Amino acid sequence: MLAPGEKKTHRAYVWAYCPTPFSALKAVVYDFSASRTGEHARNFLGTWAGKLVCDDSAGHKAGFEQGITEIGCMAHARRKFFDRHVANKSQLAEQAPHSIGGLYKVERQGKDMSDEERWRLRQEVAVPIVEKLHKWMIAQRALVPEGSATAKALDYSLRRWVALTRYLDDGAVPTNNNAVENQIRPWALGRSNWLFAGSLRSGKRAAAIMSLIQSARTNGYDPYAYLNDVLMLLPTQKASQIEQLMPHQWMAA
Repeated sequence: MLAPGEKKTHRAYVWAYCPTPFSALKAVVYDFSASRTGEHARNFLGTWAGKLVCDDSAGHKAGFEQGITEIGCMAHARRKFFDRHVANKSQLAEQAPHSIGGLYKVERQGKDMSDEERWRLRQEVAVPIVEKLHKWMIAQRALVPEGSATAKALDYSLRRWVALTRYLDDGAVPTNNNAVENQIRPWALGRSNWLFAGSLRSGKRAAAIMSLIQSARTNGYDPYAYLNDVLMLLPTQKASQIEQLMPHQWMAA
């Protein structure tokens, strides 16, 4: 983001929020901010007190003290071990991704189930895998050197174990936040072309426009067709019916 009057740029951030893959609502909302401090997430979420699937970002922690329920991301936990295995071919680091892969297999089986059916499947099949994995991690942690890369990977999961396994108790909750990470990808791909935002205000405006474009894509619409139609309808659309033009409610002609 350009720093006004300083003729230079500094790092700014885009936060992404979306429903779970199991939700009937298909949408994503981006929030542009000058930093990644927790106040931005708290200001955006306001009084909302639902279940938030996220990584171990410090920016979310204050919200957990105000009624938001933390759901840990199993993909982030798996990545810690996978990176260790790739770096030094550690057999110990290979075991955890293998076990977590079993949990993902359960999720693939329950992908098209109802929330209740998915919950029952997890209780019957995933819970035993999780319990076995937890015992294995505790045992291995006592064997690896303090401060080693493997110890750090184990500590990441063990420290967040309650949050990582909380998804087992709610069939409507996913096991990771891959869905929202996929929604941030258009920004990662485009920033080399965009280079910077001109100001905080322009960054927020870009986030609003990108929210509409990406939400249209998520609902299976061509963003150009959607925006073209909305801009044609907007001048005569009643203010009380403006929500009908949102991507998740708009219907292609």
